[in-house]
Amino acid sequence: MAQIEDSDVDLIQNAMSAMPDHKSVAEFVPGPGIARLNLKFDIEKLQDALQECLKREAFMGGMQDQGFAALPLTQRPGQTEWTPNDLSGRYWLRADDRYVEEPREDLVPEIDFSEFNPKFSGTYFEHVHEELTKRFPIGRTRILSKGLYNCNSWHRDPEPRLHIPLISNPGALFIVNHHVTHLPADGSVYFTDTRAYHTALNGGEHQRVHIVAALAYEQVTE
Repeated sequence: MAQIEDSDVDLIQNAMSAMPDHKSVAEFVPGPGIARLNLKFDIEKLQDALQECLKREAFMGGMQDQGFAALPLTQRPGQTEWTPNDLSGRYWLRADDRYVEEPREDLVPEIDFSEFNPKFSGTYFEHVHEELTKRFPIGRTRILSKGLYNCNSWHRDPEPRLHIPLISNPGALFIVNHHVTHLPADGSVYFTDTRAYHTALNGGEHQRVHIVAALAYEQVTE
């Protein structure tokens, strides 16, 4: 049978002429909407603080069976209870084959979450929060856990976020629009412009845990 030669054949033959990169995917690669800051913390102290906080308070949230759990490091002044909306908050997504963007949950005024949670007073996380607030307007700051083989929805948020990985693995990835990268747990602080569409996924065999701090600049409302 005669073989067709066209641009599709050329594309695949060219692709087969070399092996794709499989090393840099285990590293951080900056791109549009995601960058590593110069600010850095001590990863051993971060991980010790995580264990100390979990001794004082368990993860919260009604979606823990689905792989999502939260522990609030900041609160409204005097706050003692957290609603499901406090732990999550407004986001937008296109949920079905209509491709129509729709809001989910209520907008959370990030700037209201100005007080460090006294339950975690004296931990290294208090120092982290102090250092962040010296530099940026910081809103809700949460420890977010993602179970193995798990993915968030594909959505956008009202504000950007800072991520500080506490526990990670090479299969834990962050995607902002068309850019995907691993965020190593080495004490680094990462800016993620989550006003763009994004998701976090954990394709590894171990739990992924990050500090996620909302940057309380003017929020997107639509």
